[in-house]
Amino acid sequence: MPLRILLIDDEEDLAAAIQAVLQRQGHVVDRCGDGLEGWALLASTLARYELAVVDWMLPGLSGVDLCRRARAAHLSLPLLLLTARATTADRVEGLDAGADDYLSKPFALEELLARVRALQRRYPGYREPPLEAGVFQLDPAESRLRVSTAEGVVSVELSAKERQLMAYFLEHPGQIIPGSRLRSQLWDLHQDPVSNVVAAQVRLLRRKLAAHGLPSPIATVPAKGYRFDPRLGSEP
Repeated sequence: MPLRILLIDDEEDLAAAIQAVLQRQGHVVDRCGDGLEGWALLASTLARYELAVVDWMLPGLSGVDLCRRARAAHLSLPLLLLTARATTADRVEGLDAGADDYLSKPFALEELLARVRALQRRYPGYREPPLEAGVFQLDPAESRLRVSTAEGVVSVELSAKERQLMAYFLEHPGQIIPGSRLRSQLWDLHQDPVSNVVAAQVRLLRRKLAAHGLPSPIATVPAKGYRFDPRLGSEP
């Protein structure tokens, strides 16, 4: 579901990169580099924003003060606060000011997109769109994977972790994905860093597909990670 997003950040290069990556996801993004201008846009009835991405350090009005104004004015849109200030006290201040989430600089644009998706899911009535790649389609709302074969469509019920893993593969078809990246994206940050949890989960997913008569689309790339082939027939 595309959102109308207001991006308030005075770092020109970073703001341009964020705007571009959000627009590639289908969102409509307005951008400004001044806190007072950003507040005026949020408070205006000319555009009804559904999400704001706000830098902490802004000319005119700081991002944290903008969050406070937004909540005092009873604006309910999600607020994602960006900042180079990463202490616990800073995070607490930002969240207490009304930010819904907090992202410390530097960050990967991929992580920012994940935070936006998480905030987007909070909207009443939001239904996450199906993910598709090749012969695979995943409906996150149903946790059901559908695979088109020569004999017809095979439907596979997935557990919560299998759904997360398959969704990540569907978002990165053909790419070599290190196991460490999967672990950091899909498991608790306090998970044992040498745990074989990723390999074990991939094995379980392969077995479930095999139980439905499907070859594995997840290939192990030695010493590098995993590659998802959106066609059928990758070697395990």
